Amino acid sequence: MRKFEVVREDAIKYETLPVKMPQRATKNSAGYDLYSPIDITIAPKSMEMIWTNVKAQFEADEVLLLCVTSGMGKHQIMLANTLGVIDSDYYGNVSNDGNLGFRLYNFGNEPYEIKVGDKIGQGIFMKYLTVDNEPEITTERVGGFGSTVKK
Repeated sequence: MRKFEVVREDAIKYETLPVKMPQRATKNSAGYDLYSPIDITIAPKSMEMIWTNVKAQFEADEVLLLCVTSGMGKHQIMLANTLGVIDSDYYGNVSNDGNLGFRLYNFGNEPYEIKVGDKIGQGIFMKYLTVDNEPEITTERVGGFGSTVKK
């Protein structure tokens, strides 16, 4: 099953309700547009984290890629890590319930304003493959955003 949901109440980051759910702009769009629940300005040469208050459930052999829109690229806005890779076990994690976040970086010279309901990126579901001779992995996710990064 593949679907978007609002995160549980204790994982909501802002008081802006109702949450605008992701949707495709056209019938042939690959990406689901995700929207800002807050007004925010990203100063030049700085970054801001925006949580969508939305989580995504999908199959174990799939990934959700988070990307900026082409229009954001025209305004010199990018994801700080260039591409968000969301694993299926991010859904429902204990620390943030799978809240999808965009850390946006403004590499331009002008402030970039985002209003409630503006697109802040898109999510694309894809299948992925693993190698046949991989040893069994028994480690399970215990946290949310950035939790699998080695400290």
